[in-house]
Amino acid sequence: MTLTDPVLALHNVHKSFDGQPVLQGIDLEVNHHEVVVVIGASGSGKSTLLKTVNLLEVIDDGRIFLSGEDISDPRVDADRVRSRIGVVFQQFNLFPHLTVLDNVTLANRKVHRLSRSDAESVANQWLTRIGLSEKTKEYPDRLSGGQQQRVALVRAIASNPELLLLDEITSALDPQLVGEVLDLVSDLKASGSTILMTTHEMQFARRVADRVIFLNEGVLLEQGTPEQIFDHPQHPQTREYLSRVSTR
Repeated sequence: MTLTDPVLALHNVHKSFDGQPVLQGIDLEVNHHEVVVVIGASGSGKSTLLKTVNLLEVIDDGRIFLSGEDISDPRVDADRVRSRIGVVFQQFNLFPHLTVLDNVTLANRKVHRLSRSDAESVANQWLTRIGLSEKTKEYPDRLSGGQQQRVALVRAIASNPELLLLDEITSALDPQLVGEVLDLVSDLKASGSTILMTTHEMQFARRVADRVIFLNEGVLLEQGTPEQIFDHPQHPQTREYLSRVSTR
């Protein structure tokens, strides 16, 4: 594995549910320090795509590679693979019975075997960075939605994952809270994180993405830079989709 090899590579990935195709021959690579944003209508297969990468859904055909390892091999240890990937979904999924600090340190202590002091040092650095250093002893239900989602992001990145998967992380937030979460993602991009994310926030996608993927009914119809996709889309269905959303 070299820096010129992709962190993530999907080759001809197919997935169906009850005979209904959801992913139809997806070919996709995500390179080191690249932010790839997947857009498309609800039901286009965006969330399923991320779930196959994190091995929450088993693909029907094709292969998925993480840093050169075939993680779609049924013999692979799924938990070991997931320990290399940070994931944040629409719902915050924080453990309600754990404090903010314990939520953030859990994976580093239990999975990556860091000492409590080392895990807390990492966590405190991140929580200070996102302005939540005074909330370490609070429980999730004492936080706003935006604060909870920022904690979920910090929990995902505290173990320095090879790849970060973000699935519609602002969809459950009030509009006034969206900005603070997206600002953190911008910071992660600036720090060199490798990110594959889905979003309905087109203005944010334009700002943060290195590459934008348009997914339509499980087919990767078009990809390119934000300028290419938002300002000069080539496919009629891309143009139709973008005509229904605000991209500026």
